[in-house]
Amino acid sequence: MIKRILLGVTAGLALALALPQPAAAQHLRIGLREDPDILDPTLARTFVGRIVFAALCDKLFDIDARLQVVPQLAESYRWEDNRTLRIVLRPGLRFHDGEVLDAEAVRYSLLRHLNMQGSFRRAEISTMEAVEVVDARTVLIRLRSPSAPFVSQLTDRAGMIVSPRAAEAAGRNFGLRPVCAGPYRFVERVAQDRIVVERFPEYWNAQNIHIQRITYLPIPDSTVRLANLQSGALEMVQTIDPDDIPAVRRNNRLRLSISDELGWQSIQFNIGNGPRSQTPLGQDPRVREAFELAIDRAAINQVVYEGVFAPTAQPFPPASPFHLREVAVPSRNVERARALLREAGVRTPLQVELTVPNNPDLRQVGEVIQAMVREAGFDLRINAMEFASALQAATRGEFEAFLVGWSGRVDPDGNVYTFLHSRATGNDGRYSHPEVDRLLDAARAELDPEKRRELYLQIVQQAVLRDRARIFLWHRKNIVAHTARLSGFVAVPDGLIRPTGLRLN
Repeated sequence: MIKRILLGVTAGLALALALPQPAAAQHLRIGLREDPDILDPTLARTFVGRIVFAALCDKLFDIDARLQVVPQLAESYRWEDNRTLRIVLRPGLRFHDGEVLDAEAVRYSLLRHLNMQGSFRRAEISTMEAVEVVDARTVLIRLRSPSAPFVSQLTDRAGMIVSPRAAEAAGRNFGLRPVCAGPYRFVERVAQDRIVVERFPEYWNAQNIHIQRITYLPIPDSTVRLANLQSGALEMVQTIDPDDIPAVRRNNRLRLSISDELGWQSIQFNIGNGPRSQTPLGQDPRVREAFELAIDRAAINQVVYEGVFAPTAQPFPPASPFHLREVAVPSRNVERARALLREAGVRTPLQVELTVPNNPDLRQVGEVIQAMVREAGFDLRINAMEFASALQAATRGEFEAFLVGWSGRVDPDGNVYTFLHSRATGNDGRYSHPEVDRLLDAARAELDPEKRRELYLQIVQQAVLRDRARIFLWHRKNIVAHTARLSGFVAVPDGLIRPTGLRLN
């Protein structure tokens, strides 16, 4: 493996990452795969940012290990009819700045998520028409149409409640010093180095928060993360690569947690986002089909990930009740790929740029794909970028193809709508098809699971299998490793590290 070359330097890096700390039981250091983007739940996009938000910003609802929606800031909720949701808040909630978290703060935050310029939450809650304050602890949310996924959207950043006073004072700089109502409050951030949070004594569930301080350390290389865990410079790592699993299992001072993920890994194509979309790859689905047929998903999974992940051609993982058994993973077919390029009338080798997050395993994935598609007539150039920067570039349309993953959501809408709907903010490739938009909207409004499943099958058949706006590659595993001194960690399929109940002995 390419990353093994780095082993000689990991000991020094592990020592460098060791930070001064108070008593061991009071400080948890967590290694992240990359540096999060902005710490504003309205504007944020990265998965590792969601891990930090799990400490900083409580949501109206959460999910448990069985993928059931459970109240968090909310005490209870009920549907008064299929377009009116009543939410009652817990008593005595406070923000980190001392302000009361009441129904008006919920109204403010939800409207901020819906209306703020550049919001990545807008598409998630776009069916919301109004938020009404009934009393200090009660809000009514009125929808334009029934929405099967609406409550599940409030289990993530769209359900995070921010301090109105702090948000108004900071404006678009709120993410520099976020003020929410989670178990920990923000202390400091040094870009590409660390994010530090400390326990909030007035948290509503403070009796179950046992660690005084958490430091999140972005470490892009899995081998370096593991070396820091082994040396004691970290107590926990968000993820390790599959080929590091045996090393953790051999170490009796470490513990391992492996669970199925809700999300996917994919290649997104720039179809309509600025000048970089005006290429044969962006304009002709036959070229995108040729690119896909030149790829062997199973071989990539075996070479890079020890065969641990599950190859796929759809956005719904096998554990989901909406998994589409009818959608088979296509076999590699280089001859057909070459024929499609001839039909499209392109001159080969056709140059294509693939943006890849700058960490060792995904760079290696890019190199394997590069070798595979070369046989079909593609000259693939790899553009490795820091992940948050790559997301910003994708938003601006500065890409042709982008190797990008998604951590997944409980409801299937969360795995497709924001990436395929023409008006959704996560659709960086600007794919647009009126029929797909109609189907996505219909799937949101359909409350019958079997009818929803049929709609999602039609969406995948058209947007993925025909138009190839995005090709899905595999479903991953959540692979968390931590010191044996840490107890109380509960693996939830969304992959987040929730601090509630964690103890260091």
